[in-house]
Amino acid sequence: MADDADKPTPLNKNGKKSDGPSGSSFFTWFMIIALLGVWTSVAVVWFDLVDYEDVLGKLGVYDADGDGDFDMEDAKVLLGKHVLCFAWSLKRTLIFGCCMIDFGFVVVVLFFFPAKKKKPKLLNKFDKTIKAELDAAEKLRKKGKTEEALKAFNELLSKYPQSPRAKYGKGQSEDDLAEKMRSNEMLQKAINTYGEVADMPNPTTDLVKIAVKRQANRQQFLGHIKRSVVTLQKLTNRYPSDVSIKNELGVSYLLLGDNNNAKRTYEEVLALAPNDGFAKVHYGFILKAANQIAESIPYLKEGLESEDPGTDDGRFYFHLGDALQRMGDKDAYKWYELGHQRGHFASVWQRSLYNVNGLKAQPWWTTREIGYTDLVKTLERNWKTIRDEGMSVMDQEKGFFLPEDENLREKGNWGQFTLWQQGRKNENSCKHVPRTCALLEKFPESTGCKRGQVKYSIMQPGTHVWPHTGPTNCRLRMHLGLVIPKGCRIRCANDTREWKEGKVVIFDDSFEHEVWQDANSYRLIFIVDVWHPELTPQQRRTLSPI
Repeated sequence: MADDADKPTPLNKNGKKSDGPSGSSFFTWFMIIALLGVWTSVAVVWFDLVDYEDVLGKLGVYDADGDGDFDMEDAKVLLGKHVLCFAWSLKRTLIFGCCMIDFGFVVVVLFFFPAKKKKPKLLNKFDKTIKAELDAAEKLRKKGKTEEALKAFNELLSKYPQSPRAKYGKGQSEDDLAEKMRSNEMLQKAINTYGEVADMPNPTTDLVKIAVKRQANRQQFLGHIKRSVVTLQKLTNRYPSDVSIKNELGVSYLLLGDNNNAKRTYEEVLALAPNDGFAKVHYGFILKAANQIAESIPYLKEGLESEDPGTDDGRFYFHLGDALQRMGDKDAYKWYELGHQRGHFASVWQRSLYNVNGLKAQPWWTTREIGYTDLVKTLERNWKTIRDEGMSVMDQEKGFFLPEDENLREKGNWGQFTLWQQGRKNENSCKHVPRTCALLEKFPESTGCKRGQVKYSIMQPGTHVWPHTGPTNCRLRMHLGLVIPKGCRIRCANDTREWKEGKVVIFDDSFEHEVWQDANSYRLIFIVDVWHPELTPQQRRTLSPI
């Protein structure tokens, strides 16, 4: 027996110590069980033997971390601490495991297959009995045979007037046909049909939500924002706990300009779902618009960090960064950089949101670079005329200069007197400065710039304009100095300059810029926006006004 005890442990092929016969047997059986688990799992998936949507729905009761689904964190709570896991790479992944439990020890071997996206349930009990006929009509629609599909769904409704799915198919076909015909009349028919789905006998919840949401979407497309609000309000009354409907209702209120009701709606969402990222970014946006700067930051930040659908939007990076800047927080540029990495901004400095790709981008421009030489020469040669007419309308009692209304000032007074906006001439304003307007008439690169303005700008001592960016890279901005006391300066990107009387400076206001007026008297300049010189005539004609 002593001889047996002194025998060295045999080495395996890799030179490692073996556990002997019993160890090999354990390992062998473990591998057999594991492989059986693998092949069983593959067979289940391949032959679609299990309704995984139903399984995952039941597992949803174990949503321990409150994120709305059953995932790895929930599995850890359910199975206990002794869990060996191999990477959880996708949020929605089906887990196939071979588990062996021995004195509380659990080994989980995970095999990953992409989860089937949960399909909405559109068929009620009756519609399931006519599924083949519904599928045939839907097949026509998906093949682009719009008129035939509409005819097929109408025939189904004549035959089965109680079919909610046929009614929805009719609405979709009318919707498709409206796009094909470019017909608002046909689109209105689709809108009405979508609305009728909810009044059909026993429609499924999913079908009602999809149809009515589409109804609201098409109403918004036609510019009927108030109607879309009414539509979504009825839907949220029907399903008061569905935060996705409330989120869409909040957007409709914002489109309507009703920030108060939008705010109330998102407060309701956050009461039901405190971690809803979509509601957070929109709520933060509303607070920011109300100048509640500090209060807006955590909502915008947490909403973006959630990465929920609908949160990865340049406007939210824009407003979070701006809010942080106004609070003196240098983290602003971290968010601008992230917005740039996500493709929302051309760069950290250039943060306009309505852009044409490929245009030359630099903060400061020369007359030679911009190419509008005649315009620059006209402005500089006639600067005194422009100055004198501007000074003639400075009487505060007459109220020609209106206060800046975009909440860009930290402090001070800043007024503007506009002659052209969005390519449209203000005839009433030009009556008071006729020679100035006459000078500009022959320069369509300015007066026809639908994304710019022509205006006088007066700024009183002690004024500071926050760092900000313009909305588009499609224009460049000229400043003609008229009355420039010492102590006035402008920064664009990281280059700070001063105005000079009678001279034009040119910059791209889609880059971050900031203004200080530290003089002892007012500063008066003339602002002339022009099309970016690289825009084609076709682009200038077709770009939407800003």
